[in-house]
Amino acid sequence: MFDLTGKVALVTGGRRGMGKAHALALAAQGARVVVTDIDEKACSEVVEEMARSGREAACFKMDVSQKAEVDDVITKTIAQFGRLDILVNNAGIFKSRLALEMSEEEWEETIHINLKGQFLCAQRAAKEMLKNSWGRIINISSIASGGVGVGYAGAAHYAASKGGVIGMTETLAAEWAPLGITVNAIAPGAIDTPMVRAPGEKLTKETEEEIAARVPLKRIGKPEEVSTMVVFLASEESSYVTGATMYVDGGWLAA
Repeated sequence: MFDLTGKVALVTGGRRGMGKAHALALAAQGARVVVTDIDEKACSEVVEEMARSGREAACFKMDVSQKAEVDDVITKTIAQFGRLDILVNNAGIFKSRLALEMSEEEWEETIHINLKGQFLCAQRAAKEMLKNSWGRIINISSIASGGVGVGYAGAAHYAASKGGVIGMTETLAAEWAPLGITVNAIAPGAIDTPMVRAPGEKLTKETEEEIAARVPLKRIGKPEEVSTMVVFLASEESSYVTGATMYVDGGWLAA
């Protein structure tokens, strides 16, 4: 099950955290993986790690909020690998700012990367996927996305973008189902990534205890525990799943 041999996957924001974990997981299942990020050097290190395991991969610098860059990278992907089957829309930012203090520029930066960027990548990828009447688009959202009772001070722009991702996912799923393309979202809870800690540092004991108190499983999640859902949604085994949001949150929303 979950064999991705012969498939070509593209992961945005793949240099670290969940993006890196997703790229490695897809490669482990046999996919050829294109890793993209604004930091090309760090991105290339992920590709080198896959190459040491005998996996075929490539790295391209890409700002998901810039249509010209998205078009260029996917064109290069097709030129190198001949097709595109799987897109993982992982790239995103979170810069905490209270709503009364938030500038228009801060709002727009978050929306442009977290929401507009996912749309631009999905739109361009779908144009390639429809050629083979098969595609998997996986959008990364968050439990902080509205409608589930999870709100954070300083996250109005982030929550708006992630809620938009879920709404967009449902619409694209309906539009593209006749083309053989499924579109789903994953909404992680608290995951141990650079977004919840300073890069290169471990979570403090206090932060871990605060998170654990909210989570029935009593711990913070690992990036690899989200990647297993990515692999499922990327595979043939998820063929009857589209327009869904999969919550990977240790039971947070159930508590």
